[in-house]
Amino acid sequence: MAGLRLRSDSRDKMADAMPEFVHYEIRDQVAVLTVDNPPVNALSPGVAEAIDAAVERAAADPEARAVVLIGAGTTFVAGADIRFFETITAREASLERSHAIHARLRHIEDCPKPLVAAIHGTALGGGLEFAMACHYRVAAATAGVGQPEVSLGIIPGAGGTQRLPRLCGAPMALEMCTLGQHVPAARAATEGILDGVIEGDLLVGAMAFALEKSSSNGVRKSRDLNLKIAETGAALAACARTREGLKKTARGAHAPYAAVNAIEAGIRLGFDEGSRREIEIFADCVLSTESRAMVKLFFAEREVPKIPDVPKDTPALEIRTAAVVGAGTMGGGIAMNYANAGIPVLLKEVTQEALDSGLATIRRNYQSSVSKGKMTPEQLERTMVLITPTVTYEGFEKVDIVTEAVFENFDLKKATFTELGRVTRPDCILASNTSTLNIDEFAKSSSRPEKVIGTHFFSPANVMKLVEIVRGRETAKETIATCMKLARKLNKVGVLVGNCFGFVANRMIAYYMREAYLLLEEGARVEEIDAALVEFGMPVGPFAMQDIAGIDVGARIRQYLRSIGKERSEGPQCPVPDWLFEMGRYGQKTGAGWYRYDAGSRTPVVDPLIEGLANKAAAERGVDRRAISNDEIIARIMTALANEGANILEEGYALRAGDVDVIYVQGFGFPRHRGGPMFYADTVGLPVVLGRVREYRDRFGDYWTPAPLLERLAASGGTFYGWSAERRGIGA
Repeated sequence: MAGLRLRSDSRDKMADAMPEFVHYEIRDQVAVLTVDNPPVNALSPGVAEAIDAAVERAAADPEARAVVLIGAGTTFVAGADIRFFETITAREASLERSHAIHARLRHIEDCPKPLVAAIHGTALGGGLEFAMACHYRVAAATAGVGQPEVSLGIIPGAGGTQRLPRLCGAPMALEMCTLGQHVPAARAATEGILDGVIEGDLLVGAMAFALEKSSSNGVRKSRDLNLKIAETGAALAACARTREGLKKTARGAHAPYAAVNAIEAGIRLGFDEGSRREIEIFADCVLSTESRAMVKLFFAEREVPKIPDVPKDTPALEIRTAAVVGAGTMGGGIAMNYANAGIPVLLKEVTQEALDSGLATIRRNYQSSVSKGKMTPEQLERTMVLITPTVTYEGFEKVDIVTEAVFENFDLKKATFTELGRVTRPDCILASNTSTLNIDEFAKSSSRPEKVIGTHFFSPANVMKLVEIVRGRETAKETIATCMKLARKLNKVGVLVGNCFGFVANRMIAYYMREAYLLLEEGARVEEIDAALVEFGMPVGPFAMQDIAGIDVGARIRQYLRSIGKERSEGPQCPVPDWLFEMGRYGQKTGAGWYRYDAGSRTPVVDPLIEGLANKAAAERGVDRRAISNDEIIARIMTALANEGANILEEGYALRAGDVDVIYVQGFGFPRHRGGPMFYADTVGLPVVLGRVREYRDRFGDYWTPAPLLERLAASGGTFYGWSAERRGIGA
């Protein structure tokens, strides 16, 4: 670098003892400490020690007037190595580690020379905590900072809840520590977390900033800053407001409340005592079931793309153009996904009227984003241009993939695949958005079964992250690899599943809904069942969810199944949802379903009509209605999910227990702090789950049949996650 002088480490005896995690060099009277722990400079064992040693070396180096800490590669320091949290099994070990890291950061902060963190990429979690222990922080304009520990069921454990409020004030610190969201550099500078945003070369700018501070003896310790929380009363009021807000947003999660408690302790008691409270609260969090659940889910989401017989190097087609057949709610949402990713898409409907209606809905959705500041009017128009409406198959011969999203009718979908096999080129992938039907039957109709696959988007398709990627009997590995890659490009979580009725998500949800319906017949009210599930952590209860999705969707699936002599799940089938369908009460879209909805409103209103229908259904089945507790509601519904999930795992329709959990978290909003239905069952204890199945069989009938896998694991002391890891050889 022009104008900068480099001194080789080889001439310094101290370099021989310096861990290789940090490179030390002198550049123009600045000690440049470069953290180098690929791929994201995580704080793996030894990295913190190396940073501390390098800072101490710089403090003693007569050639260094100031110090800059920077990251190698694409980011500053992304935070702790998350696998480390799984190794903490005793509170004493957590306390000892936390005291050590707090002491280390105080030692770094006590450096007598100006110490500047130069941030590019991200400084997250422990990475931001190390940056806050530096005297100053500057960043590239594209950088971001954050304290996302709450997403792992923990709080910042290395001074984050203490230093952050002293830099940016209590309201901002509370927001960051309870929501876990990243903050872009510009806002971080405005709020006081950063001392400057560097345009141009980050290191050059950081060095100039550090030398400027050295000229003015500019050493500033975050732990001594009280300016931002000088108004103690206002800061404590912010804590109270945050707690109140968490009643709606946290719903059963404890880590956000723990973060508020730690921040409040620092405000009330000062930095030193606040730090001691942070250490204790962190220890409670890291050993909690909530944290174990969220850490497991973190790794499950990263395991999902790994398919044993589809290697990482499997060739994948580059999707440059696409088409969607059907411009209804799902088809329009899927077309938006392609357009959002910059992929031109043909959107086909049978009539111009249906096409115009679909396009109008798409535009309204984008206009809503504009009104919320998430999109500019110019971006709206550029995105709409990527969607080409059509009532013919003209142009389909040029696209790389077609997603079928027509009405959920078996014969209609088969006919559509026959036509798509005729109008598209031989290497075009033909994907179905069916939520339940047999992919192999569509493959037969297409004349190219190796190119046929299911891509089951979840409603609303332009919002929900999950895509079940359904493997047919003859689906080629290249087709699977292409769709998994495409899911990532569309900013979705693609999970490979097998081809059974309902696949994984809807096969299990049938049992979830069966119990909700039967609980209604037995005496629980719609609003009571929904409230119990929301308190558990679900975004909405089963009945509110069905009003959003449409009661007609499930009713038509049941009609199809009855036509072939089947049901969606074993056991009594409550008639009430079919009665609502016959009455034209489809949910929000018709203004009435399980609830009533005032004109223009999506707020559910309890309707006495439903209680009358429940009484009628109970009388027809000879059920004496009774009061039902929230505990029984949760136990019944969650046990039904876990038992059917066990069958799905053993039959091989899901690769791992973690895949099932990712599907339920991303597709249905299952609370992350419980890990998903399979991990939740593991934490309840499989012997307890099995005991419930047997109890329900005795009480309600043989349709409650224990899954063989559940019986074996309960008898052996196993878990769903342990069995999945052993079976797939993917490590515990």
